[in-house]
Amino acid sequence: MSIIKDIGLAPSGRVKIDWAKRHMPVLNEIERDFLKTKPFSGKNVLVSVHVEAKTAYLALVLKSGGANVAVAACNPLSTQDDVAAALAQYGVETFAVHGADDELYYRCLEEGLMTRPQLFIDDGGDLVHMLHTKRRDLMEGILGGSEETTTGVARLLSRSKRGELEIPMMLANDAMMKHLFDNRYGTGQSVFDGINRTTNLIVAGKCVVIAGYGWCGRGAAMRAKGMGARVVITEIDPIKAIEAVMDGFEVMTMDEAAGRGDLFITLTGCRDVITKKHFDTMKDGAVMCNAGHFDVEIDVSSLRESSVSSYEARQNIEGFRRPDGRTLYLLAEGRLVNLAAGDGHPAEIMDMSFSVQAMALKYILDHASELKPTVYRVPAEIDEYVAEIKLASGGVSIDSLTPEQEKYLYG
Repeated sequence: MSIIKDIGLAPSGRVKIDWAKRHMPVLNEIERDFLKTKPFSGKNVLVSVHVEAKTAYLALVLKSGGANVAVAACNPLSTQDDVAAALAQYGVETFAVHGADDELYYRCLEEGLMTRPQLFIDDGGDLVHMLHTKRRDLMEGILGGSEETTTGVARLLSRSKRGELEIPMMLANDAMMKHLFDNRYGTGQSVFDGINRTTNLIVAGKCVVIAGYGWCGRGAAMRAKGMGARVVITEIDPIKAIEAVMDGFEVMTMDEAAGRGDLFITLTGCRDVITKKHFDTMKDGAVMCNAGHFDVEIDVSSLRESSVSSYEARQNIEGFRRPDGRTLYLLAEGRLVNLAAGDGHPAEIMDMSFSVQAMALKYILDHASELKPTVYRVPAEIDEYVAEIKLASGGVSIDSLTPEQEKYLYG
């Protein structure tokens, strides 16, 4: 039985799902194919991704393919309760409640695994971790899974390197049609959607400090620059740091940047990026937020312990009064600002990411007998398939090689 807040919220959720579906043409095409071919007929599939409208449509596409689908939240603050209710009404077992405490959050993950999925999609790695630790008894029968985000991929690679990964896992995040667009353009836009709607403050003229210059950091820096901010990048990778310099940004340590920034955005996938020593030198009124998967990049416990008091400055903004009279502001409890304080990536972006996911699951199913318990890159043909449909949906045509050109290039 589903664990949701209120089934009565479903009508609002259905409207959101319909809007997302209208703007996801690649998944529309995949759904049409799945309705005919039923590739997942009789299979149990678990989707543990942020429970909002785009995820809901992905779940319904898999259901159209014959799957018995369950959905579990991958983050306590990103769940939209009306979307969860709509999914439950559509016959998808749903385990997701906005604002769930740790106990309820992990219970929802566990309930999802107890549906005995043969295939699953994880976002961040909590599902895989639970499967390999607390609920090893549910490992039997699993054919494989696919990982949605950078943090989850890092955890998978680490587990695989230690020889502790016991199922095949597809690194969907590393697919070209995922990270080049979702991580860069999706994060870039959705992060500032969350910041702007939450703070109602201007970006132009401010100093925005971006921690991490991976694909997500590149996207956020590009959008901040486009909105008129002075952008500072902090990095640990010298190559990425040089790239940021050549892209026109200032690069410095967080120790140096802490006293300069008006707005701080962490996108590293690591912990303790902004800590007490940085809180001690930040400007009065500085705003902090995180766009990495887990709420560990900003040391919130240290911020709370070292502050005189805290208060709700605005919905989803907590103000922390420092001993010297300064006030620092934290958005969305340090959780994913684009989902905890916004609607996540645009539908057109998630169209590509979730199409990769749907096809990755089909690939695992089709090749289950060949796959070993390790990590796999998404095959190039899936990237190309998604790209071709996306171009066609926008009325875009591209050239193809003539026989003479093919001979010249490939002999």
